[in-house]
Amino acid sequence: MTPVEIAILSIIILFLFLSLRMPVAFIMLVIGMGGYTYLTNMNAAISLATQTLYSNFASYSLIVVPLFVWMGFIAYYSGLSSKIFDATYKIVGNLPGGLAIATVVACTAFGAICGSTTATAATMSAVALPEMNRYNYKRSFSTAAIASSAIIGVMIPPSVIFILYGVATGESISKLFLAGILPGILLMVAFMVTIYIKAVRDPEAAPAGPYVPFKEKIRALFSGGMEVVVIFVAVMGGLFGELFTPTEAGAVGVFATLAVSVARRSLSWDGFVKSLEETIRLSAMILFLVATAFIYSRFLAITGLPTSIASLAVEAPLPPVMVLILILFVYFLLGLFIDGLALVLMTTPIFYPVAVALGYDPIWFGVIVVLALGMGVITPPVGANVYVVAGVAKDVNVMEIFSGIWPFLFAIIVCIAILIVFPQIALLFPRLL
Repeated sequence: MTPVEIAILSIIILFLFLSLRMPVAFIMLVIGMGGYTYLTNMNAAISLATQTLYSNFASYSLIVVPLFVWMGFIAYYSGLSSKIFDATYKIVGNLPGGLAIATVVACTAFGAICGSTTATAATMSAVALPEMNRYNYKRSFSTAAIASSAIIGVMIPPSVIFILYGVATGESISKLFLAGILPGILLMVAFMVTIYIKAVRDPEAAPAGPYVPFKEKIRALFSGGMEVVVIFVAVMGGLFGELFTPTEAGAVGVFATLAVSVARRSLSWDGFVKSLEETIRLSAMILFLVATAFIYSRFLAITGLPTSIASLAVEAPLPPVMVLILILFVYFLLGLFIDGLALVLMTTPIFYPVAVALGYDPIWFGVIVVLALGMGVITPPVGANVYVVAGVAKDVNVMEIFSGIWPFLFAIIVCIAILIVFPQIALLFPRLL
């Protein structure tokens, strides 16, 4: 067998084992080590594994992962989400579908301090669902709105998935963070418009909330929104002004979030300990996943498969945009079954060279990929966000939530189309660096 055929066989075996629900990191480690040994020798494979594990766990640049993860869990356990929702609820709650629109804005704001979609979905479900139930929102619509809005968290920095894309490709994490801001806002607006149209067409599904005087709206904005603004500006302002690196930004973000939580007296000792425990657990999983993905990508690199696919894509009798759409469709299909973090690390060695060979900006490509992966967390059969919301709601069937997801999926597709036609939306801020 040729090296390329071996690589193709390894991918088939990889997805075969994934269908058996085996841990993706373990599969990539075994296949990567086995393939590397077959093409070189055992000593070279062992040397690769030991060097990779050490370099990943001792890497200064990867410290950014546990720092931003910890920042998110501090925000989660300190109850910052409640204050954010209260502020947005008072500002836009009286509009048709106002509570759902407030949830979208709150998810965007919470995403600025927590880059996890599942954490955002769980938090906002606990905060927003009781209010929506009180105003008799249609259950399939309210739960779908929360599950979908949580996706915005992966677009608004800090985003763990952008960090992993940057690590896997060598692209600037700072530029990826900046590139996600405007697309994240675009997605927020698209969801708000979707909710408003639904509320106007079917007022019983999403009735308007109570009227709030203008002065109280301004007061709510400053009392609930300024804390998030302070944290976001502390992190992104330093990155944008090139005052510090992404790793240092993570440390600043943790300090700012802790300072706000302590000042509000909202973070208990028990919550602080839990935030550390969850950070250690999730960070260990992510870093091990990064290490095994690197071993697997090195194996693919020596087979020449990524280069062959890139050459094939360039020579194919298809316009580049059609190749891009095919890549995004593959990401969508794989995202139905595989976690987005793992999927980025698994597929980047294959699709990144193709995008670069076709002349696409790698920062813009990362934004498009992350947005496409967002669809996977709200679509069956996996749909992690949907299961999280259903777990919090308890009295809602998972299929009932899935039935309300379709308008939001359409909104994501529209946003992807807009970014393909107008890539400047994603590239405006990175080009200012």
